[in-house]
Amino acid sequence: MTPERTAMKLPSILAACLLAASTLSFAQAPSGDAAKAPRKARFDCSQAKDPKACEERQAKLKAAHEKANKACEGKQGTERHECMRQEMCAQSKDPKGCEERAAKMKAALDKARKACEGKPQGERRECVRQEMRNAK
Repeated sequence: MTPERTAMKLPSILAACLLAASTLSFAQAPSGDAAKAPRKARFDCSQAKDPKACEERQAKLKAAHEKANKACEGKQGTERHECMRQEMCAQSKDPKGCEERAAKMKAALDKARKACEGKPQGERRECVRQEMRNAK
């Protein structure tokens, strides 16, 4: 390869590297106001049959979740998941039924993860979602 040809390819290679680097910079987690903004509710209470009761249920659930978060502070991974489940179920109307549903969902999730083993990350996530929908 001649030096002239190599010199002509250098700007193209440099441009490709800059393009790749710039796309990665946009893939970062949000910061500033976007990171601090509250999440949208998963369910819009204005569409419910009784919006006031829906909002009260959501407020109770949020308070229970915050209480469980404080109780499980400092724990990580499986230990935190177990702690959160126990705390949330302890605050429910039917703790025993809650524990049974949680155990059933954990078993279904384990089964879905096993069924989707070996797939690439994005495909695996979608596969697990689909398996969980089918388990209901």
